[in-house]
Amino acid sequence: MEKKPVKIVTIGGGSSYTPELMEGFIKRYNELPIKEVWLVDIEDGKEKLEIVGAMAQRMWDTSPYDVKVHLTLDRREALKDADFVTTQFRVGLLNARVKDERIPFSYGMLGQETNGAGGIFKAFRTNPVILSIVEDMKELCPDAWLINFTNPIGMVTEAVMKYGKWDKVIGLCNVPVGAMMKEPETIGKTLDQLTYKFAGLNHFHWHKVFDEHGNEVTQQIIDAIYDPDVDDGIPKNIFNVKFFKEQLDTMQMIPCGYHRYYYRQEEMLKHGLEEYNTIGTRA
Repeated sequence: MEKKPVKIVTIGGGSSYTPELMEGFIKRYNELPIKEVWLVDIEDGKEKLEIVGAMAQRMWDTSPYDVKVHLTLDRREALKDADFVTTQFRVGLLNARVKDERIPFSYGMLGQETNGAGGIFKAFRTNPVILSIVEDMKELCPDAWLINFTNPIGMVTEAVMKYGKWDKVIGLCNVPVGAMMKEPETIGKTLDQLTYKFAGLNHFHWHKVFDEHGNEVTQQIIDAIYDPDVDDGIPKNIFNVKFFKEQLDTMQMIPCGYHRYYYRQEEMLKHGLEEYNTIGTRA
């Protein structure tokens, strides 16, 4: 049976994440036969939108698929009859992220865009915008799914469900994907030989791992990632202070990298303050 052509709208289309998103769509075209992609941004992001949008169209043009990339600053124009809406925007642009990181550090607290005071700042700015997007979707594409990649992902996705009354939403983070790409090789396995089971949400999850025979191999991976020569897949933006191995041995679960802000709070705060007072924050 022939699949219905799909319309995808990406809000925050001028983001540097967009080419990676297009690559994923191209690789999975048989599962998701896209006909048109609409990239949406704001006036301040127009130049980036045009640059990234032109690259996105070139990527499709070099693929075997006939897909048109539309660029617009008019969100409502783009949303009409969409099948999927993805979001990857930053309210206030990078200057706002600078404040999210620097203001908490100026008071001796962690400054980070997804948790702590910085995460709360970002949620306060972002939730009204995501809720306005939901209201437009109710009118213009009521059957669409919202795929949220906007930080702080957990709080934003919860706001969509609880206050936007929109259940067709999924919050995504690439941290679990990073673990699944890096961890199998630490025990001489490939991903298709392993089954991952996750608990928790987005940047605050834990996981267990099982082999192709159903045997749990979580402890083997825990032991392996304490080898100094092993890449444990932690995101490069997180200072890699190791978890206490005794804690992981007791938990029998592997925390995602962001749990360092809680389990190793003293060390993460010290490192963050050193950067704040010398080279500056990530933003």
